[in-house]
Amino acid sequence: MKAIVYTQHGLPIDDPNALVEMELPQPVPGPRDLLVAVRAVSVNPVDTKVRNNMPTAAPRILGFDAVGTVAAMGAEVTLFKEGDEVFYAGSLLRPGSNAPFQVVDERIVGRKPRSLGDADAAALPLTAITAWEMLFDRLKIVEGGNHGESILIIGAGGGVGSILVQLARRLTGLTVIGTASREETANWVRELGAHHVIDHGKPFAPQLEALGIGQVDHLVSLTHTDAYYEQIVDIVKPQGQFGLIDDPASLDATKLKRKSISLHWESMFTRSTYQTPDMGEQHDLLDRVAELVDSGVLRTTLGEHFGAITAENLRRAHKLIESHKAKGKIVLEGF
Repeated sequence: MKAIVYTQHGLPIDDPNALVEMELPQPVPGPRDLLVAVRAVSVNPVDTKVRNNMPTAAPRILGFDAVGTVAAMGAEVTLFKEGDEVFYAGSLLRPGSNAPFQVVDERIVGRKPRSLGDADAAALPLTAITAWEMLFDRLKIVEGGNHGESILIIGAGGGVGSILVQLARRLTGLTVIGTASREETANWVRELGAHHVIDHGKPFAPQLEALGIGQVDHLVSLTHTDAYYEQIVDIVKPQGQFGLIDDPASLDATKLKRKSISLHWESMFTRSTYQTPDMGEQHDLLDRVAELVDSGVLRTTLGEHFGAITAENLRRAHKLIESHKAKGKIVLEGF
């Protein structure tokens, strides 16, 4: 099969060798694996981080989000059958979705939303898992609850932010405040359901005071956490919660002590990386997301469609991700 790979980490994305097409053997599913014929993918910041920072001894296929059809499966598979349409976010430890066929553990796969086309569905898995786990597993927000409390989402217009805003607004009683620095992105965040949008290019505290909110009960930082950290400590209420998903160079947790602010990291790859006993929660989570999409509660977060799944189009997508100007998710479809 013809896959898109990187062979040397750290090359600038404008270099044609940063991502290249290469003929590789078709993978074979293990006992609990699905062999998926991939039809659409999306690009995430983790793709660019792996390409830039992780050396590889052999050609590595990137790509985490995918939509496709079950083409074959291992002997111990119980959740799916051949021909099922699925969506998922894959694993850091296995070859990715930028290839016509991919092997993935059934426990981290959900059924594709019936109401969405392939591209719209491919925008959802990684960000939906990340946002869901952050909101309900890490911060312990209660579905239908937390009325009278507030959540500030820094970077609300990106991939994870676009689904986190929806989950918080549609499934909880939280007052949802998102941040965005461009008018286009701010409008997008409002469309997704945020009660308020503030500018993360300006000091947070005066903007929150102007809204009559002051300090927030919960804060999730999705980007540039180290740049905002001093403000974060200032605007979270005593005994509040602070969650993050990015990789600050350093984080002095002692600054949270005076207010007894709890710190919560989220990585949606934890379960698949460590094969945790609750790994199947991601299957259930994705099936629930599909139900919410099909019932009209959640919408796709597709921002731009970059055409077919080719090395050239993937390099374009990586470049936009690295510019930090992407709105929603970048999706590619068909080989």
